[in-house]
Order: sequence, then structure tokens, then C-alpha cells
Amino acid sequence: MQQLNLSKNRRKSLRVITICIAVLATAVGAWASEGGGHADGGAQLKDFIWRVIDFAALAGIIIWALAKQNVKGGLKARQDAIETTLREAAAARDAAERKLKEYTAKLDSANKEIDALSATIKQDAAVEKVRMIAEATAMAEKIKEQARQLAGQEVQKARTLLRQEAAHLAVELAEKKIKENITKKDQDKLVGDYLSKVVELH
Repeated sequence: MQQLNLSKNRRKSLRVITICIAVLATAVGAWASEGGGHADGGAQLKDFIWRVIDFAALAGIIIWALAKQNVKGGLKARQDAIETTLREAAAARDAAERKLKEYTAKLDSANKEIDALSATIKQDAAVEKVRMIAEATAMAEKIKEQARQLAGQEVQKARTLLRQEAAHLAVELAEKKIKENITKKDQDKLVGDYLSKVVELH
């Protein structure tokens, strides 16, 4: 937009300069055709030159005014562009701040979800730990009970074996004692008693 304004102003300045040159050429032509051959041509030429100088000064003032207006327009366009840039920068800053707030809120939400998940995992782990301890305790009690039962069975078996061994030893000792203490007379008596009982039975 700024370049377009500058281009228009340049075209205006060139148009004014072209008009000035055309007017100057027309005036020179008129002077040459009307008074160039008279005796007072020098005075007229001097007068014409001053008029040309006046006209050139006037044209210069007009061009300077147009250029100044162009500078003002350029400054205005520059100021508008700066204001537009500032507005765009402010809008971009506001959008960035909104995005930052949005991402901050999302990050806070994610942190809360992570904390809740961590708490749930810890709670589940604690419950699982209690369950495993209870299972291990029950299994240990079961193993102890089985060990007690096996120990009781082994003790009972050992007692039975000990009784049998004691009975066997008692019989052996009794036989030994009887063999050592019995006499021929005792043996005859035992045989006689046995035969009497057999006869009575038959």
C-alpha cells in the first residue's frame, strides 16, 4: 500500500514538471515570435527570464508541497503499518498467552491424573501386599499343621516300635530268666500238668 502511494505521488510530480516545461516552452515560443526582433528585446528578455524564475520558484514550491504531502502520506502509511504490526503482535501475544494457559491447564490436569493413578497403584499394591501376606500366613499355618500331624504320626509309630521292641525284650528276658531258674523237677511237673489237662479234655 505504501509503495502504491509513493508511485502515485511520483506520477503527480512528473505530471507537474511536464506541465511546467510545456508552459515554459510555449512562453519562449511566444516571446520569440512576438518580440525577439525589436530593439527593446533585451529588456523583454530580462523580464521574461525573471518571470521564468518566478514561475520555476512557484513550480518548485508546488513540487515541494506535493513532496511534503507525500512524506506526510508516507509517514502516515508507515505509522498505520506500525500500528497494524503492533496490533498483530498484541493479538499474537494474547493468542500465545491463551495457548500457554491452555497447555498449563492440560499439564496440571495430566499431573493430577498421574498423581491419582500413582495413589491407586500404591493402594492396589498395599492391598495386594496384605493379601499375599495373608496367603503366606495361611500356607505357613497349613505347613505347620501338616508338620505337626506328620510328627505326631512319626511319634506314634516310634512309640509302637518301642512298645514292640520292649515286649520282645521282655519276652526274651523272661525266657532267659525261666531257662536259668527252672529245674528238672519243675519241667516234669509242667509236663505232667499238661498231660493231665489233655486227658481230661478227651
